[in-house]
This record gives sequence, structure tokens and C-alpha cells, in this order.
Amino acid sequence: MTTANDPVEAETNQYIYHFAPVRDGFDPESMTPQEVAAAEHHYAYLKAATERGQVLLAGRSLDGDGPALVIIEAESADAARGFMENDPFVAEGVMRASLHPFRAALVRAAD
Repeated sequence: MTTANDPVEAETNQYIYHFAPVRDGFDPESMTPQEVAAAEHHYAYLKAATERGQVLLAGRSLDGDGPALVIIEAESADAARGFMENDPFVAEGVMRASLHPFRAALVRAAD
């Protein structure tokens, strides 16, 4: 994890966070009512941030084993951490998340 004084942070304004379920046996196909509500809030939160231009990419693997992740732009690691901690999946206790500085090296142009 980087800190505000870490040279890596000075090189990027992009951050990636990925999720791990808090509940053992979590399955997107059989979520509890609380998890469904958190998922709806999570989607709305990320959709609004995407429309503002802050979220670059968000999604999950479909095989149940791979990651769910979000790539954002933020002014600082602290701002990115605040964004991640306010993500309803994290704030509502459904997912744990881990934040890392990130730099996209290759991005396909939009169609």
C-alpha cells in the first residue's frame, strides 16, 4: 500500500480497488436481501461516478472465482480511499476492498 509520501502516488492519479466478500459462501446468484440492496446502491454509486468521469472501468468476472474491480481517477490516494470506503458494497459491509495505485498502459479507443 502506498502512502501520501510514496513516489508511486506522485506518478499517477489512477487507482484500482478489488473486492472480496465478507460473508463465507457469498454467491451473486443467491444474495441476501441486504446484499441485493447494497448491490443496487453500489451500481448507482458507480454509475453516477462513471457519468462524472471518475470511474474508468468497473465490473466483475462471471465465473465466480475471478475478481470484481473498479478503476478510478482521484486527486490523491486519500481521495481514492475515501471513494472506495464510500462505495456501498464496502460501506454497507458486504465486501472488503483493497486499494492500489494504478496506471493504464494500453486502452482501446471507444467504438
